[in-house]
Amino acid sequence: MNLSERDDEAGDNENTLKIAIADDHKLLADAVSSMLGGEGGFETSCCYDLESLLKLLGWGKFDVILLDLKMPGMSGLDSVAQVVRAAREGYVVLFTGQVDRHFLDKALELGVRGLIAKTMPLRSLGSVIELISSGQIFVPVGADFPGSTTDLENDHGLNDKELYVLRLAADGMTNKEIAREMGATEVIVKMHMRSICRKLGARNRAHAAIISRERSLL
Repeated sequence: MNLSERDDEAGDNENTLKIAIADDHKLLADAVSSMLGGEGGFETSCCYDLESLLKLLGWGKFDVILLDLKMPGMSGLDSVAQVVRAAREGYVVLFTGQVDRHFLDKALELGVRGLIAKTMPLRSLGSVIELISSGQIFVPVGADFPGSTTDLENDHGLNDKELYVLRLAADGMTNKEIAREMGATEVIVKMHMRSICRKLGARNRAHAAIISRERSLL
């Protein structure tokens, strides 16, 4: 596991916030770590897969954990729940480029404290982390927030539940696994997949995943 930690006096300051940055995009994780270190008041550790994150959380206490949903080892809400448990009293926040509202709502039920979009300006990140560390839930609002249209169809014709199913299918999950993740039946998942393929003009689920990535839906 590679760690990038802010050193010297900050660690001796009882007001310093300990932040775990878990993201397989090493350049981004290191950039966030460097920016927070430059602001002062933060001590950061970076890791790049789920296994390393769980080890890190087992070694010490962190105030806030920035959790990427796509890094190696992550498998949807089950992994999110695992991180929330491992964080103990630390606050877990999703740190991702896009997530649909249905997934976010389920994650909040598990104890996640909100969502920080990777498109957020880095200069705003410190303030948001401080807000979360105080016990507040942070969820961005507005047209740029993925899933803000709830179950209404977006420009691409897919509603939030269909996007959720498509994202899980694109990650290689079977209909049975998707149904378990959603708390639904396989019949419902198949209905969603048929609707997705029809709306995207896809031949099958694999073709739908290709189209969705070409259109930056996932």
